Amino acid sequence: MTRRPLLTLACSALMLTACGFQLRGQQDYAFKRLFISGGSQAAGARLTRMVQGGSDTVVVSSVANADATLQISENRSIGTLTLNTLGVVEDYQLNLTMNYMLVGKDGTVLIPPSVIALNHAMTYSDQYSQAKISESDILFTDMENDAIDQLMRRLSIVKSMHPAPGQGAPSVAPGGSLPPPL
Repeated sequence: MTRRPLLTLACSALMLTACGFQLRGQQDYAFKRLFISGGSQAAGARLTRMVQGGSDTVVVSSVANADATLQISENRSIGTLTLNTLGVVEDYQLNLTMNYMLVGKDGTVLIPPSVIALNHAMTYSDQYSQAKISESDILFTDMENDAIDQLMRRLSIVKSMHPAPGQGAPSVAPGGSLPPPL
């Protein structure tokens, strides 16, 4: 009786490793002390938690103590996506743009100015306006968390504090906008 659950567990583990699944593990950043400049307070707290929890890098509170400075700016906007036949909004498009740049202590640009742009469609009804405001806050928080996850992957690309010409991280520009609903 106890062999069957053990065999099932072993097969599940084997299938997960065969598909390429692996935990994120420990990051090894080229910088050991990071200063985060700009961004929302929630984004800074999440970045600090993720950097310190997943690496031996420490987030410092002074640029003078930092090996690298991460400069972040964030912009949120809401636009009309679709209207019904009466001209009333049916869907909104939520947009989050995170601009970032990583600079070494000596002024070396480790990651040139780059952008993470995310958008999300949200249905709307005047009948549920208060609930839709709360929903938009939740969606913006989710998009910000996604942008920070992408930023963490970009930070792991930096392998040297003094990259050779042409060996640095390339800048990244946003992709296309949200397609119209069907």
